[in-house]
Amino acid sequence: MRVYANSTVRWITRAGLACVAALAAFAAPGARANDNSPWQPHSMRQTLVLEDEGSFFIGGQKLHTDFPSSAPTGLNAPGTYTVNQMYVHYWIPWPSERKLPVIMVHGSNHTGMTYETTPDGREGWATYFVRHGYPVYVVDQAGRGRSSFNPTAVNQAIAQQNVALLPPAGFQLYPVEGAWVNFLFGPSYGTAWPDERFPLPSLDEYQKQLVPNTEVTLVNGGTNTTNDLALLLDKIGPAILVVHSQSGALGLGTVVQRSNLVKGLISVEGGCTPINSSDVTSHYKKVPFISFWGDHSVGAVGANGDQRRNDCKATVNSFKSAGGDATFLSLPDDLGIHGNSHMLMMDNNNLQLADILLKWIKQNVEKPRRH
Repeated sequence: MRVYANSTVRWITRAGLACVAALAAFAAPGARANDNSPWQPHSMRQTLVLEDEGSFFIGGQKLHTDFPSSAPTGLNAPGTYTVNQMYVHYWIPWPSERKLPVIMVHGSNHTGMTYETTPDGREGWATYFVRHGYPVYVVDQAGRGRSSFNPTAVNQAIAQQNVALLPPAGFQLYPVEGAWVNFLFGPSYGTAWPDERFPLPSLDEYQKQLVPNTEVTLVNGGTNTTNDLALLLDKIGPAILVVHSQSGALGLGTVVQRSNLVKGLISVEGGCTPINSSDVTSHYKKVPFISFWGDHSVGAVGANGDQRRNDCKATVNSFKSAGGDATFLSLPDDLGIHGNSHMLMMDNNNLQLADILLKWIKQNVEKPRRH
């Protein structure tokens, strides 16, 4: 059990719920735990009660490596790795409202931190969805973050002095100057859009969470995440899938593998790769789909601009033509909401946007299931 005794944040597991009244009896009104602490947790302004919270890994294969280091001798002699596994962090609300679980997948250069506390310390989508009764599973893509990667190629290249062994694309990671433009904070580094909603005063904190796309060290790269998402669905049962940016394609791939278990697909400025028409008929039209967009992507350079938007409009139209439930939602055009960056789940209106998605889930996923 973890309890922060002030009104700012309380995490209470079910087992500890009975202790709350006793704790309150000893707490003076307005008292703050650890008053002398230089930092106080503050991201959640209301009590969050959990049945369970924890983590596990899904998937993974054993792999022999001849180069666990660049000098493979002694304890670093050739041996066995586990690769392609995916880290999963989960929160289960209490009391149970028997709502579908929500799986959240981050995009390029990011980890599951995307959906947790925002760079400026506000509540993220993960716990906000839990607060609304949804079990939430946040992942680190296979080969990224806590899911680790395979260093064999790097070690072998060093040992044999052969750069041709390295991943051709290297380990891509946007510097702050590139991230500023690519993630739509402004037209050029240091110049923000006039209505920009990303918390730019906390840019340094945001930059700390960016990581290289080290899944390039894995055979089949990002498709390992699609396979792991399918296994996660097998483990937890039917769920709603939230994907962002680069993981948009992974969400579509997961629908092909488990269209019977993906009950809704929310793509937040996610990529919409060319799709097979037969998959539309046999898989995609079965799954309610929303492509969710802010306004600064219009005319943007790079991967998060017009080409992706147009691809997603075409994808939505193909789903609808096949009889599926598909929506392309532009926040400025459809709802009059302006100023959002590519990192919508971190913007200063992130919970307003979460409410829009929660409403979509109720109308397009939950309501049809009751009929």
